[in-house]
Amino acid sequence: MEKSRVLVVGGTGYIGRRIVRASLAQGHPTLVLMRPEIGLDVDKLQMLLSFKAQGARLVEASLDDRAALVAAVRQADVVVSAMSGVHFRSHNLRLQHKLVEAIKEAGNIRRFIPSEFGMDPSRMGHALEPGRITFDEKMEIRRAIEEANIPRTYISANFFAAYSCPNLCQMRTLLPPKEKVQVYGDGNVKAIFVDEDDIATYTIKSIDDPRTLNKTIYLRPQENILSQNDVIAKWEKLSGKVLEKIHVLADEFLASMKDTDLANQVGVTHYYHIFYEGCLTNFEIGENEAEATLLYPEVKYTRMDDYMKIYL
Repeated sequence: MEKSRVLVVGGTGYIGRRIVRASLAQGHPTLVLMRPEIGLDVDKLQMLLSFKAQGARLVEASLDDRAALVAAVRQADVVVSAMSGVHFRSHNLRLQHKLVEAIKEAGNIRRFIPSEFGMDPSRMGHALEPGRITFDEKMEIRRAIEEANIPRTYISANFFAAYSCPNLCQMRTLLPPKEKVQVYGDGNVKAIFVDEDDIATYTIKSIDDPRTLNKTIYLRPQENILSQNDVIAKWEKLSGKVLEKIHVLADEFLASMKDTDLANQVGVTHYYHIFYEGCLTNFEIGENEAEATLLYPEVKYTRMDDYMKIYL
């Protein structure tokens, strides 16, 4: 079967750059949107040029230039959006409305993957403020996609490993703690940790697969379904150090966001849902949903033991 032409929007971002590489690695003709808004961001420009050297084609268009955006979309079969939705960097999920409108006008796209890649927003209607804005905006984009009858796949990738595993699920740091570790509640609630390159691999695997059309695809690598205690124990075994555990009750944890910046408040509410409610694992995958590791057993995903070794 001929491989779909893939247009990546947000290709210089944290997940986007991995999606570009995965698309190229899996043999797809790959286009990367080059937005003139990058201005003097030389790092982004050099990254785009490196994609070009690897065989990607750069397509210049602004999200504010409807005609140019429609023209870019018409050159592809599949659009993958990896626009940032995190508050400690740029948060621009709602800009995807312009992309949805361009896809609708172009009329040729066989699959659209909007920027999600985290918790399933359709299961987060109860989410706490201010963190719920992320889920509300993602659901807003979903409604626009579905009202436009655009073929789609939603990717629920759970927890990005680099942000959640080597730091033993601590906030405001990416490095493992040296002496003490905060444990959320009893530390036994299960979460799901996924290597970012694996997220990209599974995403690209799904784009030409009829089994994933108009479905939500969950990434649940069995050996990476771990509690915080499991993660801490793996690190202690790797490092040979035993950490002091400081257990934090739910109310105390939520109270910790008072008088902090918005990015931290959003993070606290998301961590609350993950580590106190178990929102990543407290449901069964149902109709119009599928699990990526079962669809693509040939993918050798990264285990968190191996992921953490580079931090020793």
